[in-house]
Amino acid sequence: MAREFDFYSVPTPIGNIKDITLRAIEVLKSVDLIACEDTRTTQKLLNHYDIKTKCISYHKYNERERVDFFLSELKSGKKIALVSDAGTPMICDPGGVIIEELVKNGFSVTSLPGASAVTTFLSEIPRKGEDFTFIGFIPRTEAQISEIAKKYISQNVVFYDSPERILKTLKVIQKNRGDVNIALGRELSKLFEEVKTGKISEIIEYFKDGIKGEIVCMVYADDNAQDKDIDYKIKELKSKGFRDKEISVILSTLLNLNKNEVYKRSLEL
Repeated sequence: MAREFDFYSVPTPIGNIKDITLRAIEVLKSVDLIACEDTRTTQKLLNHYDIKTKCISYHKYNERERVDFFLSELKSGKKIALVSDAGTPMICDPGGVIIEELVKNGFSVTSLPGASAVTTFLSEIPRKGEDFTFIGFIPRTEAQISEIAKKYISQNVVFYDSPERILKTLKVIQKNRGDVNIALGRELSKLFEEVKTGKISEIIEYFKDGIKGEIVCMVYADDNAQDKDIDYKIKELKSKGFRDKEISVILSTLLNLNKNEVYKRSLEL
């Protein structure tokens, strides 16, 4: 028999309504209250599995004001489950505020394993090694996207984006990184699921007439990532006013590089 907790973070399907665990259904039926982003969205799931538990809205605009209510309910002995509209709570969804307060106040918290667009996506695309950086929803402005494109040259970087903005985002990345390799997934677990990998120019061309559905994308690290990463760090330090000799000392010390090689590279940039 599973241990009982005061508060449960419960993943819900990201598309296919059948992608929910037996334990998740059991918990949602057993708790006294379900906190959810949109009660209408969650109610569809609950109706499908004949779950009668009461729902209350909990989203990024009312996180703070709901805290006292939840604490009061828990102090009275009630159990609460937190869900997002789709996927795992706190992975680009609300939850951080209440979890912090629960821990401070000594309540027991657990998270159930389950659906997440990030792990689903990464489980079906080719990758070398296990490392990746997840940044959530990519920023909107060209300057911010450009900064991310240059910053993560040496890492596989994964992000979410909207179908309305993704092609613009890809063109900004292409402008800063060249014809880099990417993987793009849409509508994961749904009827029209599609995952494409290839050069960024190929992906832009493939979706040139538009794209629909929820988007998750990964930009692969460059093959010669270390050199480009060093160049990026040198330029960053130069922009802060550091001189070539200072830069060579800083980077050779922090990254275990040859000081003379860094100095030479800094002079050339």
